[in-house]
Amino acid sequence: MPGCPLFFGCCCDAKLQADTCSPLLCSVCALMCLFFPCFCSHPSSSEGFSVAEKIVLLTFISAVILMAILGNLLVMVAVCRDRQLRKIKTNYFIVSLAFADLLVSVLVMPFGAIELVQDNWIYGEMFCLVRTSLDVLLTTASILHLCCISLDRYYAICCQPLVYRNKMTPLRIAVMLGGCWVIPTFISFLPIMQGWNSIGIIDLIQQRQFNKASNSTYCIFMVNKPYAITCSVVAFYFPFLLMVLAYYRIYVTAREHARQIRVLQRAGTPADSRHQPDQHSTHRMKTETKAAKTLCIIMGCFCLCWAPFFVTNIVDPFINYTVPGKLWTAFLWLGYINSGLNPFLYAFLNKPFRRAFLIILCCGDERYRRPSILGQTVPCSTTTINGSTHVLRH
Repeated sequence: MPGCPLFFGCCCDAKLQADTCSPLLCSVCALMCLFFPCFCSHPSSSEGFSVAEKIVLLTFISAVILMAILGNLLVMVAVCRDRQLRKIKTNYFIVSLAFADLLVSVLVMPFGAIELVQDNWIYGEMFCLVRTSLDVLLTTASILHLCCISLDRYYAICCQPLVYRNKMTPLRIAVMLGGCWVIPTFISFLPIMQGWNSIGIIDLIQQRQFNKASNSTYCIFMVNKPYAITCSVVAFYFPFLLMVLAYYRIYVTAREHARQIRVLQRAGTPADSRHQPDQHSTHRMKTETKAAKTLCIIMGCFCLCWAPFFVTNIVDPFINYTVPGKLWTAFLWLGYINSGLNPFLYAFLNKPFRRAFLIILCCGDERYRRPSILGQTVPCSTTTINGSTHVLRH
Protein backbone atom coordinates (compact mmCIF):
# COMPACT_ATOMS: atom_id res chain seq x y z
CA MET A 1 0.00 0.00 0.00
CA PRO A 2 1.50 3.39 -0.90
CA GLY A 3 2.17 5.53 2.11
CA CYS A 4 2.58 9.31 2.34
CA PRO A 5 5.64 11.21 3.59
CA LEU A 6 5.38 12.50 7.15
CA PHE A 7 5.76 16.13 6.06
CA PHE A 8 2.39 15.91 4.27
CA GLY A 9 0.76 15.33 7.64
CA CYS A 10 -1.27 12.27 6.71
CA CYS A 11 -1.05 8.67 5.68
CA CYS A 12 -2.92 7.41 2.63
CA ASP A 13 -2.73 3.79 3.64
CA ALA A 14 -6.24 2.41 3.23
CA LYS A 15 -6.19 0.86 6.74
CA LEU A 16 -5.43 4.23 8.37
CA GLN A 17 -7.08 6.65 5.98
CA ALA A 18 -10.46 6.70 7.69
CA ASP A 19 -8.94 7.70 11.04
CA THR A 20 -5.92 9.83 10.18
CA CYS A 21 -6.36 11.41 6.76
CA SER A 22 -9.08 13.54 5.19
CA PRO A 23 -9.97 12.82 1.54
CA LEU A 24 -8.64 16.25 0.47
CA LEU A 25 -5.26 15.81 2.14
CA CYS A 26 -5.08 12.25 0.93
CA SER A 27 -5.70 13.41 -2.65
CA VAL A 28 -2.87 15.95 -2.38
CA CYS A 29 -0.68 13.21 -0.97
CA ALA A 30 -1.54 10.84 -3.80
CA LEU A 31 -0.86 13.46 -6.47
CA MET A 32 2.53 14.17 -4.92
CA CYS A 33 3.21 10.45 -4.92
CA LEU A 34 2.10 10.35 -8.56
CA PHE A 35 4.40 13.08 -9.85
CA PHE A 36 7.20 12.63 -7.28
CA PRO A 37 7.26 8.89 -6.57
CA CYS A 38 10.67 9.14 -4.90
CA PHE A 39 8.98 10.85 -1.92
CA CYS A 40 6.64 7.94 -1.27
CA SER A 41 7.14 4.42 -0.08
CA HIS A 42 5.61 1.61 -2.08
CA PRO A 43 5.75 -1.65 -0.18
CA SER A 44 4.92 -4.75 -2.11
CA SER A 45 1.40 -6.10 -2.01
CA SER A 46 0.26 -9.56 -2.96
CA GLU A 47 -3.01 -8.16 -4.36
CA GLY A 48 -1.62 -5.08 -6.12
CA PHE A 49 1.43 -4.15 -8.14
CA SER A 50 4.98 -4.75 -7.02
CA VAL A 51 7.39 -1.91 -6.22
CA ALA A 52 9.05 -2.09 -9.64
CA GLU A 53 5.71 -2.22 -11.43
CA LYS A 54 4.44 0.83 -9.57
CA ILE A 55 7.54 2.85 -10.37
CA VAL A 56 7.13 2.09 -14.07
CA LEU A 57 3.39 2.80 -13.94
CA LEU A 58 3.80 6.10 -12.10
CA THR A 59 6.41 7.33 -14.56
CA PHE A 60 4.26 6.30 -17.49
CA ILE A 61 1.04 7.77 -16.09
CA SER A 62 2.68 11.09 -15.24
CA ALA A 63 4.00 11.40 -18.80
CA VAL A 64 0.63 10.49 -20.34
CA ILE A 65 -1.33 13.03 -18.27
CA LEU A 66 1.11 15.90 -18.86
CA MET A 67 1.41 15.07 -22.56
CA ALA A 68 -2.38 14.98 -22.99
CA ILE A 69 -3.03 18.24 -21.15
CA LEU A 70 -0.28 20.28 -22.81
CA GLY A 71 -0.68 18.75 -26.27
CA ASN A 72 -4.44 19.19 -26.54
CA LEU A 73 -4.29 22.73 -25.16
CA LEU A 74 -1.70 23.48 -27.84
CA VAL A 75 -4.01 22.17 -30.59
CA MET A 76 -6.93 24.28 -29.39
CA VAL A 77 -4.83 27.44 -29.06
CA ALA A 78 -3.23 26.87 -32.48
CA VAL A 79 -6.58 26.70 -34.27
CA CYS A 80 -7.98 29.67 -32.35
CA ARG A 81 -4.98 31.85 -33.20
CA ASP A 82 -4.27 30.76 -36.78
CA ARG A 83 -6.74 32.20 -39.29
CA GLN A 84 -5.77 29.70 -41.99
CA LEU A 85 -6.43 26.74 -39.70
CA ARG A 86 -9.86 28.15 -38.84
CA LYS A 87 -10.78 28.17 -42.54
CA ILE A 88 -10.45 24.37 -42.77
CA LYS A 89 -13.73 22.69 -41.86
CA THR A 90 -12.03 19.53 -40.63
CA ASN A 91 -10.32 21.51 -37.88
CA TYR A 92 -13.65 22.16 -36.16
CA PHE A 93 -13.82 18.43 -35.52
CA ILE A 94 -10.16 18.39 -34.49
CA VAL A 95 -10.68 21.16 -31.92
CA SER A 96 -13.73 19.38 -30.50
CA LEU A 97 -11.73 16.14 -30.38
CA ALA A 98 -8.89 17.91 -28.57
CA PHE A 99 -11.40 19.27 -26.05
CA ALA A 100 -12.71 15.75 -25.39
CA ASP A 101 -9.17 14.43 -24.94
CA LEU A 102 -8.36 17.36 -22.64
CA LEU A 103 -11.36 16.51 -20.46
CA VAL A 104 -10.20 12.89 -20.30
CA SER A 105 -6.79 14.01 -19.07
CA VAL A 106 -8.27 16.39 -16.47
CA LEU A 107 -11.44 14.67 -15.25
CA VAL A 108 -10.75 10.96 -15.72
CA MET A 109 -7.08 10.05 -15.71
CA PRO A 110 -6.00 11.80 -12.46
CA PHE A 111 -8.60 9.97 -10.36
CA GLY A 112 -7.69 6.65 -11.95
CA ALA A 113 -4.04 7.41 -11.21
CA ILE A 114 -4.82 8.25 -7.59
CA GLU A 115 -6.69 4.98 -7.13
CA LEU A 116 -3.80 3.09 -8.70
CA VAL A 117 -1.25 4.79 -6.43
CA GLN A 118 -3.29 4.39 -3.25
CA ASP A 119 -4.69 0.96 -4.08
CA ASN A 120 -7.92 2.41 -2.73
CA TRP A 121 -10.89 4.51 -3.91
CA ILE A 122 -11.68 7.27 -1.39
CA TYR A 123 -14.30 9.35 -3.21
CA GLY A 124 -17.41 7.29 -2.60
CA GLU A 125 -19.78 5.25 -4.74
CA MET A 126 -21.59 8.19 -6.39
CA PHE A 127 -18.42 9.86 -7.65
CA CYS A 128 -17.23 6.45 -8.87
CA LEU A 129 -20.34 6.30 -11.06
CA VAL A 130 -19.77 9.88 -12.27
CA ARG A 131 -16.14 9.24 -13.07
CA THR A 132 -16.98 6.00 -14.90
CA SER A 133 -19.74 7.74 -16.87
CA LEU A 134 -17.34 10.53 -17.88
CA ASP A 135 -14.81 7.93 -18.95
CA VAL A 136 -17.30 6.17 -21.26
CA LEU A 137 -18.75 9.48 -22.51
CA LEU A 138 -15.45 11.13 -23.42
CA THR A 139 -13.73 8.11 -24.96
CA THR A 140 -16.82 7.39 -27.06
CA ALA A 141 -16.95 11.05 -28.11
CA SER A 142 -13.34 10.76 -29.27
CA ILE A 143 -13.98 7.91 -31.67
CA LEU A 144 -17.19 9.51 -32.96
CA HIS A 145 -15.18 12.64 -33.75
CA LEU A 146 -12.70 10.54 -35.71
CA CYS A 147 -15.60 8.92 -37.54
CA CYS A 148 -16.96 12.36 -38.51
CA ILE A 149 -13.49 13.43 -39.63
CA SER A 150 -13.26 10.39 -41.90
CA LEU A 151 -16.63 11.26 -43.47
CA ASP A 152 -15.51 14.87 -43.95
CA ARG A 153 -12.33 13.70 -45.69
CA TYR A 154 -14.33 11.27 -47.83
CA TYR A 155 -16.54 14.04 -49.20
CA ALA A 156 -13.54 16.36 -49.65
CA ILE A 157 -11.36 13.91 -51.59
CA CYS A 158 -13.69 11.41 -53.25
CA CYS A 159 -16.37 13.87 -54.38
CA GLN A 160 -16.39 17.01 -56.50
CA PRO A 161 -15.73 20.32 -54.67
CA LEU A 162 -19.35 21.40 -55.17
CA VAL A 163 -20.60 18.17 -53.59
CA TYR A 164 -18.32 18.72 -50.59
CA ARG A 165 -19.58 22.28 -50.11
CA ASN A 166 -23.18 21.09 -50.33
CA LYS A 167 -22.64 18.19 -47.92
CA MET A 168 -20.46 19.86 -45.28
CA THR A 169 -22.50 22.97 -44.59
CA PRO A 170 -22.07 24.85 -41.28
CA LEU A 171 -25.42 23.49 -40.09
CA ARG A 172 -24.48 19.90 -40.90
CA ILE A 173 -21.11 20.29 -39.19
CA ALA A 174 -22.87 21.64 -36.08
CA VAL A 175 -25.29 18.69 -36.10
CA MET A 176 -22.42 16.21 -36.46
CA LEU A 177 -20.51 17.84 -33.60
CA GLY A 178 -23.62 17.79 -31.44
CA GLY A 179 -24.12 14.12 -32.20
CA CYS A 180 -20.55 13.36 -31.14
CA TRP A 181 -21.39 14.65 -27.67
CA VAL A 182 -25.05 13.65 -27.29
CA ILE A 183 -24.96 10.05 -28.57
CA PRO A 184 -22.37 8.89 -25.97
CA THR A 185 -24.68 9.95 -23.13
CA PHE A 186 -27.02 7.09 -24.07
CA ILE A 187 -24.32 4.51 -23.29
CA SER A 188 -22.66 6.37 -20.40
CA PHE A 189 -24.59 8.48 -17.88
CA LEU A 190 -28.05 7.09 -18.67
CA PRO A 191 -27.39 3.33 -18.28
CA ILE A 192 -24.61 3.62 -15.69
CA MET A 193 -26.55 5.90 -13.34
CA GLN A 194 -29.60 3.65 -13.71
CA GLY A 195 -27.51 0.56 -13.04
CA TRP A 196 -28.46 -1.16 -16.30
CA ASN A 197 -24.88 -2.28 -16.86
CA SER A 198 -24.83 -4.21 -13.57
CA ILE A 199 -28.12 -6.13 -13.87
CA GLY A 200 -27.44 -9.77 -13.04
CA ILE A 201 -23.89 -9.23 -11.74
CA ILE A 202 -24.47 -6.95 -8.72
CA ASP A 203 -23.21 -9.56 -6.24
CA LEU A 204 -20.00 -10.05 -8.22
CA ILE A 205 -19.41 -6.29 -8.42
CA GLN A 206 -19.91 -5.84 -4.67
CA GLN A 207 -17.54 -8.72 -4.01
CA ARG A 208 -14.78 -7.13 -6.08
CA GLN A 209 -15.38 -3.58 -4.83
CA PHE A 210 -14.14 -4.44 -1.34
CA ASN A 211 -10.93 -6.26 -0.48
CA LYS A 212 -11.17 -7.69 3.04
CA ALA A 213 -7.49 -8.58 3.21
CA SER A 214 -6.34 -4.98 2.72
CA ASN A 215 -9.55 -3.21 3.83
CA SER A 216 -9.56 -1.41 0.46
CA THR A 217 -12.44 -0.16 -1.66
CA TYR A 218 -12.20 0.03 -5.46
CA CYS A 219 -14.10 1.82 -8.20
CA ILE A 220 -15.07 -1.27 -10.18
CA PHE A 221 -16.80 -1.00 -13.55
CA MET A 222 -18.16 -4.34 -14.68
CA VAL A 223 -20.79 -4.84 -17.36
CA ASN A 224 -23.28 -7.54 -18.23
CA LYS A 225 -23.47 -9.12 -21.66
CA PRO A 226 -26.18 -6.87 -23.20
CA TYR A 227 -24.40 -3.68 -22.12
CA ALA A 228 -20.98 -5.00 -23.19
CA ILE A 229 -22.26 -5.74 -26.70
CA THR A 230 -24.26 -2.50 -27.06
CA CYS A 231 -21.53 -0.24 -25.68
CA SER A 232 -18.74 -1.86 -27.70
CA VAL A 233 -20.71 -1.72 -30.96
CA VAL A 234 -21.78 1.92 -30.53
CA ALA A 235 -18.48 3.18 -29.14
CA PHE A 236 -16.01 1.24 -31.26
CA TYR A 237 -17.00 -1.42 -33.79
CA PHE A 238 -19.63 0.44 -35.86
CA PRO A 239 -17.65 3.73 -36.08
CA PHE A 240 -14.51 1.72 -36.81
CA LEU A 241 -16.25 -0.02 -39.72
CA LEU A 242 -17.38 3.33 -41.17
CA MET A 243 -13.86 4.72 -40.86
CA VAL A 244 -12.31 1.71 -42.58
CA LEU A 245 -14.74 2.01 -45.50
CA ALA A 246 -14.25 5.78 -45.79
CA TYR A 247 -10.47 5.65 -45.65
CA TYR A 248 -10.33 2.77 -48.10
CA ARG A 249 -12.21 4.89 -50.64
CA ILE A 250 -9.96 7.84 -49.83
CA TYR A 251 -6.86 5.70 -50.35
CA VAL A 252 -8.09 4.41 -53.71
CA THR A 253 -9.03 7.91 -54.90
CA ALA A 254 -5.79 9.52 -53.71
CA ARG A 255 -3.72 6.80 -55.36
CA GLU A 256 -5.58 7.27 -58.66
CA HIS A 257 -5.15 11.04 -58.53
CA ALA A 258 -1.44 10.68 -57.82
CA ARG A 259 -1.04 8.23 -60.71
CA GLN A 260 -2.79 10.55 -63.16
CA ILE A 261 -0.74 13.56 -62.07
CA ARG A 262 2.53 11.59 -62.48
CA VAL A 263 1.50 10.50 -65.99
CA LEU A 264 0.63 14.04 -67.00
CA GLN A 265 3.83 15.49 -65.55
CA ARG A 266 5.99 12.90 -67.34
CA ALA A 267 4.15 13.61 -70.59
CA GLY A 268 4.70 17.36 -70.17
CA THR A 269 1.04 18.20 -70.76
CA PRO A 270 0.79 21.69 -72.30
CA ALA A 271 -1.51 24.33 -70.94
CA ASP A 272 -5.12 23.69 -71.78
CA SER A 273 -6.38 26.87 -73.35
CA ARG A 274 -9.96 25.78 -72.82
CA HIS A 275 -9.67 26.13 -69.03
CA GLN A 276 -8.68 29.10 -66.96
CA PRO A 277 -5.96 28.29 -64.41
CA ASP A 278 -7.35 27.44 -61.00
CA GLN A 279 -4.75 28.57 -58.50
CA HIS A 280 -6.22 26.43 -55.73
CA SER A 281 -6.57 23.10 -57.56
CA THR A 282 -3.15 21.54 -57.12
CA HIS A 283 -2.77 22.92 -53.62
CA ARG A 284 -6.20 21.55 -52.68
CA MET A 285 -5.51 18.05 -54.01
CA LYS A 286 -2.06 17.88 -52.43
CA THR A 287 -3.34 19.22 -49.10
CA GLU A 288 -6.34 16.89 -49.00
CA THR A 289 -4.22 13.85 -49.85
CA LYS A 290 -1.66 14.62 -47.15
CA ALA A 291 -4.44 15.28 -44.67
CA ALA A 292 -6.02 11.94 -45.52
CA LYS A 293 -2.73 10.12 -44.88
CA THR A 294 -2.30 11.95 -41.59
CA LEU A 295 -5.82 11.16 -40.45
CA CYS A 296 -5.41 7.51 -41.47
CA ILE A 297 -2.37 7.30 -39.20
CA ILE A 298 -4.34 8.98 -36.41
CA MET A 299 -7.18 6.49 -36.85
CA GLY A 300 -4.71 3.60 -36.89
CA CYS A 301 -3.14 4.76 -33.65
CA PHE A 302 -6.58 5.09 -32.10
CA CYS A 303 -7.45 1.52 -33.05
CA LEU A 304 -4.15 0.18 -31.75
CA CYS A 305 -4.73 2.01 -28.47
CA TRP A 306 -8.38 1.09 -27.92
CA ALA A 307 -8.88 -2.23 -29.76
CA PRO A 308 -7.35 -4.35 -26.92
CA PHE A 309 -9.70 -2.76 -24.40
CA PHE A 310 -12.87 -3.14 -26.48
CA VAL A 311 -12.04 -6.71 -27.49
CA THR A 312 -11.53 -7.57 -23.82
CA ASN A 313 -14.66 -5.63 -22.86
CA ILE A 314 -16.87 -7.71 -25.12
CA VAL A 315 -15.15 -11.05 -24.38
CA ASP A 316 -14.86 -10.86 -20.57
CA PRO A 317 -18.60 -11.33 -19.76
CA PHE A 318 -18.65 -14.49 -21.89
CA ILE A 319 -15.71 -16.07 -20.02
CA ASN A 320 -17.16 -15.45 -16.54
CA TYR A 321 -15.14 -12.28 -15.89
CA THR A 322 -11.81 -14.08 -15.64
CA VAL A 323 -9.62 -11.42 -17.30
CA PRO A 324 -6.91 -10.44 -14.75
CA GLY A 325 -7.22 -7.00 -13.17
CA LYS A 326 -3.69 -6.03 -14.21
CA LEU A 327 -4.54 -6.74 -17.84
CA TRP A 328 -7.62 -4.51 -17.58
CA THR A 329 -5.49 -1.73 -16.11
CA ALA A 330 -2.88 -2.07 -18.84
CA PHE A 331 -5.47 -1.99 -21.65
CA LEU A 332 -7.32 0.95 -20.10
CA TRP A 333 -4.21 3.11 -19.82
CA LEU A 334 -3.13 2.03 -23.29
CA GLY A 335 -6.39 3.59 -24.46
CA TYR A 336 -5.70 6.74 -22.48
CA ILE A 337 -2.44 7.15 -24.39
CA ASN A 338 -4.52 8.16 -27.39
CA SER A 339 -5.67 11.32 -25.59
CA GLY A 340 -2.09 12.57 -25.55
CA LEU A 341 -0.96 11.09 -28.84
CA ASN A 342 -3.09 12.97 -31.38
CA PRO A 343 -1.50 16.43 -30.89
CA PHE A 344 1.95 15.01 -31.56
CA LEU A 345 0.70 13.28 -34.69
CA TYR A 346 -0.57 16.65 -35.90
CA ALA A 347 2.77 18.30 -35.15
CA PHE A 348 4.90 15.75 -36.98
CA LEU A 349 2.60 14.93 -39.90
CA ASN A 350 0.69 18.14 -40.63
CA LYS A 351 2.68 21.15 -41.82
CA PRO A 352 0.08 23.87 -41.02
CA PHE A 353 -0.28 22.57 -37.46
CA ARG A 354 3.49 22.23 -37.11
CA ARG A 355 3.96 25.84 -38.20
CA ALA A 356 1.22 27.04 -35.83
CA PHE A 357 2.78 25.09 -32.94
CA LEU A 358 6.19 26.63 -33.63
CA ILE A 359 4.74 30.14 -33.72
CA ILE A 360 3.08 29.59 -30.33
CA LEU A 361 6.08 27.91 -28.69
CA CYS A 362 8.50 30.49 -30.12
CA CYS A 363 6.30 33.42 -29.06
CA GLY A 364 5.33 34.46 -32.58
CA ASP A 365 8.80 34.21 -34.14
CA GLU A 366 8.48 35.60 -37.69
CA ARG A 367 10.68 32.83 -39.07
CA TYR A 368 7.81 30.37 -38.74
CA ARG A 369 5.08 32.54 -40.23
CA ARG A 370 3.57 31.69 -43.60
CA PRO A 371 5.65 33.29 -46.38
CA SER A 372 3.92 35.59 -48.86
CA ILE A 373 4.04 34.70 -52.53
CA LEU A 374 2.64 37.97 -53.84
CA GLY A 375 4.58 39.22 -56.79
CA GLN A 376 6.10 35.81 -57.50
CA THR A 377 5.47 34.00 -60.77
CA VAL A 378 5.80 30.27 -61.21
CA PRO A 379 5.66 28.67 -64.66
CA CYS A 380 2.80 26.19 -64.83
CA SER A 381 0.28 24.46 -67.04
CA THR A 382 -3.23 23.20 -66.37
CA THR A 383 -5.06 19.95 -66.94
CA THR A 384 -8.39 18.43 -66.01
CA ILE A 385 -8.89 15.30 -63.86
CA ASN A 386 -12.32 14.01 -62.86
CA GLY A 387 -13.91 17.32 -63.78
CA SER A 388 -11.49 19.44 -61.71
CA THR A 389 -8.78 21.70 -63.13
CA HIS A 390 -5.30 21.14 -61.66
CA VAL A 391 -2.22 23.32 -61.97
CA LEU A 392 1.06 21.59 -62.85
CA ARG A 393 4.07 23.63 -61.73
CA HIS A 394 7.31 23.26 -63.70
